[in-house]
Amino acid sequence: VEIANKLGYPVMLKATAGGGGKGMRVAYNDAECREGFERASNEARSGFGDDRMFAEKFIEEPRHIEIQVIADSHGNVVYLNERECSLQRRHQKVIEEAPSPFLDEATRKAMGEQAVALSNAVQYQSAGTVEFIVDAQRNFYVLEMNTRLQVEHPVTELITGYDLVELMIRVADGDELPISQSDVGINGWAIESRVYAEDPFRNFLPSIGRLVYYRPPQDDQHVRVDTGVFEGGEVSMYYDPMIAKLITHGDTREEAIARMLSALDRFLIRGVTSNISFLSSLMVHPRFVSGDMNTNMIGEEYPDGFHPADVPHEDPSVFISVAASM
Repeated sequence: VEIANKLGYPVMLKATAGGGGKGMRVAYNDAECREGFERASNEARSGFGDDRMFAEKFIEEPRHIEIQVIADSHGNVVYLNERECSLQRRHQKVIEEAPSPFLDEATRKAMGEQAVALSNAVQYQSAGTVEFIVDAQRNFYVLEMNTRLQVEHPVTELITGYDLVELMIRVADGDELPISQSDVGINGWAIESRVYAEDPFRNFLPSIGRLVYYRPPQDDQHVRVDTGVFEGGEVSMYYDPMIAKLITHGDTREEAIARMLSALDRFLIRGVTSNISFLSSLMVHPRFVSGDMNTNMIGEEYPDGFHPADVPHEDPSVFISVAASM
């Protein structure tokens, strides 16, 4: 409570060993701080075996934007632009895209240089991601660094043309990075949807069982499917419910959205329930189409959960202009 008052409410209480949205509470006053600390630390102790907590200033209407870096053992560090990861449910990412519809070139450069400086400070080597919280005035604050390849790395690969896995292997083998910062550009727009085995109409209850029918859209120059499942395989309760990552690319954001809608429509899964209808609804939501997002958007737009009435019709007016670009 003393620390929270020094920071100024609202504050975010977070488990030091946490991840995936667990062990986190927002507090707006002393009473909520005390209650949130008890609940979050208990959750952290149960989930991670570590109940240590820290507090940070909570940013209102935040965007979650991250910078991809790659660093070798020769002192070279390059940032490969940003990813917009603001569409989240319970602090877990649902949709990612690159570049961000919110950043301007000056902010992109400033965030990239901060990510490189952080990497240099710890003599980092390999691919990594520096995550930021960005407010409505484009002020940005370092959230954390993920020292690994992330789920959403394909959108970066599609807009830059660089294979991050190959670059990781090269630098791990002691090679010097074959690219410099001036080589990194932005080619079009890419969007990734996380296809989960969960029922969006039952508060996203995990769905387990056998994949009786599994037909993802065909990969082509505009559509990419990264998956580890197969028809006849089982989705169990012991692993992450992600079935696949569906990624589309276009010359413009509108084109990438239109191709995502088409790809989601062609993605057929039977045997377990998936969140495809929810993903389609997000793709045509006016706030997403306009780029007016923050990490609270899903909670704000679906306060009572997702219902069949929220599923988009075949010709919703909100995306007529988007679909026309297909």
